[in-house]
Amino acid sequence: MDNIISNTARPVLAAVPVPATVPVPATVPVPARAPDPRLLAVTIIVAIFALLPLVAAWIGQPFYIVLFSRIMVFGLAALGLNLILGFGAMVSLGHALYLGIGAYAVGILSSHGIDNGFIQLAAGLGAGLAASLLIGAVCLRTGGVAFIMITLAFGQMFYFLMIGLKQYGGDDGLPLATRSAFGPLDLNGEMALYYTIFAVLMLTLLCFHRLIHARFGMVLRGCKANERRMRALGFPVLRYKLAAYVISALVCVLAGMLLANLTRFASPSYMQWALSGELIVMIVLGGIGTLVGPLVGALVWLVLEELFSVFQLGLPGNADAFVRDHWMLLLGAFIVVVTLTLRRGLYGSLVEPKEKQQ
Repeated sequence: MDNIISNTARPVLAAVPVPATVPVPATVPVPARAPDPRLLAVTIIVAIFALLPLVAAWIGQPFYIVLFSRIMVFGLAALGLNLILGFGAMVSLGHALYLGIGAYAVGILSSHGIDNGFIQLAAGLGAGLAASLLIGAVCLRTGGVAFIMITLAFGQMFYFLMIGLKQYGGDDGLPLATRSAFGPLDLNGEMALYYTIFAVLMLTLLCFHRLIHARFGMVLRGCKANERRMRALGFPVLRYKLAAYVISALVCVLAGMLLANLTRFASPSYMQWALSGELIVMIVLGGIGTLVGPLVGALVWLVLEELFSVFQLGLPGNADAFVRDHWMLLLGAFIVVVTLTLRRGLYGSLVEPKEKQQ
């Protein structure tokens, strides 16, 4: 009996369920980031300019070396103008003046037997610095249409001044006996000149990238957005804008010196206001206020100009002759279409989606 009672009083232990192993969720694969279209476009453009002379030599077409040298020279000039136009909202119709200063610095010294490139560079940059300080100090006292007209007036003044200097060719221009000599660097070869222009362009792009993302560039863009507010915050607005104008002018002087070496010629037409207008069109076509946009605009503008002016596809009737004779009409229509459909230009349209995401 005691055993029965003890057995019935003993508690019955229930079976404790063993927890099942918690499944570890599988790692969700992270989708690969799409490449930045801006970086991709810049990489392609730089690769094209870097490799083009080798391809041109391989296929036996040295003409392309000269064409793309010209594209880079005008891209460099448009890049300089874009600093004040795209980032500072200063529309200048007189920047071709600085192209002419650079070209005539090479031409005039060369006519006197001075072909040392370092002396020509110092003379060109010195003359460009003096002219840009004087013109900028006058023009920046105004704004809007007045600024445009004063820059145009100064450009035309220097244009007619060079036409009047008959001892330096006058309206006929001034041929160069030889290209600039920079010590061991011989620019008489087309390949050497091409890669010199390429190096100057890449260095300018790098410097401008640092400049527009530094304090100076932020202030300049602030002046573009609201100059009165920047002045109220205590920034010396005029000093910043004058510095930007001078830097922009000196880049154009450098482009003018390279242009004179490329063509072996200095002409008053380099100073004509129509060339300033073409630089503005290149900037708008590529993307105003972008770093690489002016170079893209110069590339598209000059390539289409060359294609349309020698157009020959065997179209019915006189269509080929019409295109060759009226290529500026077709090029103008293309610019209108790009301006209406791509608000920020060809390269600028790649930047805009990224800005909306941010």
